[in-house]
Order: sequence, then C-alpha cells, then structure tokens
Amino acid sequence: MAASPTAQGGPNSLLIGVLSGLTVVAVWSGFIVLSRAGVTGGLTPYDLTALRFGVVGAVMIPTTLAWWPRNLSLAKALLLGATGPGVIYSLFAYSGLERAPAAYAGVFSNGMLPIFTATFAYFLVGHRLGPRGMFGIVVILAGCALLGLFDVEHVGDRALSGALLLLCSAAVLSAYMVGVRMWSLAPRQALAVISLPNAIVFLPLWYFFLPSTMAQADMGDIVLQGLFQGLGPSFAAVIAFALAIRNLGPTPTAGISALVPAAATLLAIPVLGEWPSPVQWAGVAVVSVGLALLLWRRA
Repeated sequence: MAASPTAQGGPNSLLIGVLSGLTVVAVWSGFIVLSRAGVTGGLTPYDLTALRFGVVGAVMIPTTLAWWPRNLSLAKALLLGATGPGVIYSLFAYSGLERAPAAYAGVFSNGMLPIFTATFAYFLVGHRLGPRGMFGIVVILAGCALLGLFDVEHVGDRALSGALLLLCSAAVLSAYMVGVRMWSLAPRQALAVISLPNAIVFLPLWYFFLPSTMAQADMGDIVLQGLFQGLGPSFAAVIAFALAIRNLGPTPTAGISALVPAAATLLAIPVLGEWPSPVQWAGVAVVSVGLALLLWRRA
C-alpha cells in the first residue's frame, strides 16, 4: 500500500489536497445545477458536450503536445482520456441530468464515486478500506436505496433511468481516479490527455451526425454554458482534481465530495426552482453522512 500523503509531503500536502478538493466541490455543484438548467432549457446533452470540449479543446491547442505525458504509453494515456471527465463521462452525466433532478445527481453520481473508486483501488492496487470506511460505504448505499426505493412516486420512472446513467458516470470517473494515482499523472498532463483528444474525436461526430438544438437556443445560454462547461469542469476542476488525488489519494478525493450533494441540492432551489421532497432531503443527508465518514477515516 502506498504511503499516506502526509508522510510523503507533510502538512502542506494535506492542505493542498483539501483546498483542491473544495475547489472541485464548488465547480461540481455548479456543474450539476447549470447542466440541469442547460438540458432542460433547450440544449441537448450532445450540445453541452460539444460546448464543453469545443472551448477547452481550443484553449489546450498550444500546450497539449508540450504537456503530453511521455512517461506513459499511448494506450494508458488514451485510456485515461476516455475514462476521465471526457466525452463518455459527460454524455452519461448530461443525459442523467436531463431525466433526474439535481438532488439525484449529487447522490448517485458524486455519492457513489468513493464506492466505485474503493472497489477499483482494491482490485487494481490492493488498497483496502478499514471498518469505518466500510461503514461509510454502507451508509452511502442506504442513502441511494432510500431515493431509489421510496422516491419513485415523487419523481417517476424517468428519474430512475437518470439515476442509472448517473451511476455510469460515477463508474467511469472512478476508473480514471485510480489510473491517475497509479500512473502519477500531473495536473497539466491530465488536461493534455483529456481536453484536445476528446474534442478531436467528438466534435466532428456531433456536427455531422448527432441531434442538436443549438440553432434554436438563446445565445446568452450558449455563451454561459460554453464558458462554464469549458473552463470549469473541463479546466479548473481537472487541475484541482489531479492535485487532490496526488495529495490525498483517490478514495479520500472521492470522499471529499461529501459536500456536493447538499450544496447542489441547495443551489438548485433558487436556480432551478427544484424543491426536494422529504425523501430526497433524507437521501442527501444520509449519503452526506456516509461520505463524511470516509473523510473522517482519512483525517
């Protein structure tokens, strides 16, 4: 098992990791709410994905070759590019948010991240959770079950299909988190393998073959979504994400998303007008407690 980040870098390493994790929380909370606004307000999931990688791909053109991780084989670099916060993750997340409310995204996407991450870390690098970490995972699963089993009458079957898509987004991102840790990917290298390669692959497919409502959308919405999606989750969060993983480890980084479900749910009230049901509040609270237990374990 790898040494703890504090043993490697001292208190500064832990501080950098926590601050990076909080930056990810801020961006992810905004990502959930603004993406939900985008896919319910006239743009398709394909449009949001195109805006995301069109902007960040253009930003990364001058530096991708210089920042490319030459210490990794092409297969490993492309694998990280495919499993990271790239096209596959984005399509799962946007499609899930099209069907399910913001509270569901916080629970099923962010809440399940540490569970998938811990599972992959166990099989790939032999990292084991202690009793408190396992208890935290049980609590998270209980919160997800609470929404899935008891909230269907409030949100309908469409939200359950959205929850499944959000679970897929969490699984994809978890594989990337473990890969970053295993292969010591630096933040700028993460930007290089994710941004421009995903743009090159996806943008022609979107333009020629995929359904789009971009021509009918409000220009202000297009600009807002392009700037946030391209520079928030695709740029700032990628850097902060890689820093958090390197300084905290993959499972604690996933666990720091304990704040995301509650933050996104609260933000969705004024922005989207989505008032959670009592069951949704309960599910968010239970999952947040489970995520906090994983953080407590790391501290």
